[in-house]
Amino acid sequence: MSDVLPLQDVYSQPTLADVLPSALAALGAPGEPNRLALPPTERIIVLLVDGLGWNLLRSNTDAAPFLNSATARPIRAGFPTTTATSITTLGTGLPSGRHGVTGYTSRVAAAGGPFNWLRWQRVGDHRDLLSTVVPERIQPHPTVFERAAAAGIVTTTVLPREFGGTGLTRAALRGGRFAGRIAYGDLLHTTAAAATAGPRTLVYSYLSEIDTLGHVYGPGTAGWTAQLTIVDRLVEDLVTRLGPGTRLLVTADHGMVTVDERIDIDTEPALTDGVAEIAGEARCRYVHTAPGRTDDVLRRWRGVLGDRAWVGTRDDLVVAGLLGPDPEPDALERVGDVVAIARGTAALVRGETEPRMSRLIGQHGALTDDELLVPLLQV
Repeated sequence: MSDVLPLQDVYSQPTLADVLPSALAALGAPGEPNRLALPPTERIIVLLVDGLGWNLLRSNTDAAPFLNSATARPIRAGFPTTTATSITTLGTGLPSGRHGVTGYTSRVAAAGGPFNWLRWQRVGDHRDLLSTVVPERIQPHPTVFERAAAAGIVTTTVLPREFGGTGLTRAALRGGRFAGRIAYGDLLHTTAAAATAGPRTLVYSYLSEIDTLGHVYGPGTAGWTAQLTIVDRLVEDLVTRLGPGTRLLVTADHGMVTVDERIDIDTEPALTDGVAEIAGEARCRYVHTAPGRTDDVLRRWRGVLGDRAWVGTRDDLVVAGLLGPDPEPDALERVGDVVAIARGTAALVRGETEPRMSRLIGQHGALTDDELLVPLLQV
């Protein structure tokens, strides 16, 4: 039934919001919750592999024997299951209803319309908005790295060099020493070296290529599987470079599904009538309606999509707890009056407005286990 959420109470079990606070607690930072029950240690590295969902990892044991041999459990990414939201959840220890990065794109008042969090640009406009949408104001909560520094823990973020000073890096990951990397070789060297930069250290490293290949070719395809093997060997190599007393955690920001049905919003008048703006992405759409049209838009979206998507209101999300406890007003404004979350392997594309994204084979953002469950590996 379209009026029943696909999953309620996402945060009743551990999520990405618990990873870095638990790491800080294990490093001795006062007042940090250790929901993951990590044992005390002096050095922790958190490696995030973009797009490597729990189900994808477990269904490709031959391609990733080392990762699949590690002590492992699934945790949840949070809602929606998309990179910008998950990275901010990881970096702040907060759900999307608190940190306010509510999707791949969201309607942001300071940007004057739908805003792309990864590019830090208004959708359809390539101008940088760092001076208008100031990261430290749009996401004002202290990051885990800022809290770590206050506790005397040396922190380093090992990210692609082009991520330095970007809006999302400043919003989600500020407070750590930024170490830009070019390729896997310097990621290995820099990550291992950063782990010994002080008596207590926290290092965050990031890999994006599995997600990219999953979008273009589909998760589980030959090229994707070959990339997983490369990552598996990289992690094994990293472990050999680490000294005693260093704990390595491997996780991901979301999983992915292969789309086999596309509903094109741009060519369906029943999905555009009464709609002012559409944000989100193909597996999770935020629909901002014209004044007085919410009930009408809700009815028509439910009628067109049927069982291919859950369709409800902003209030429904809040009641179900998908935005986390006590969502903040700014975050709620960045969620649509009507919300559509795809089921199965359907995608709510926009062929004219988002032609490139609409063609992607692999997609994420919704609440299937393939998208929501991510690994937490301890090495």
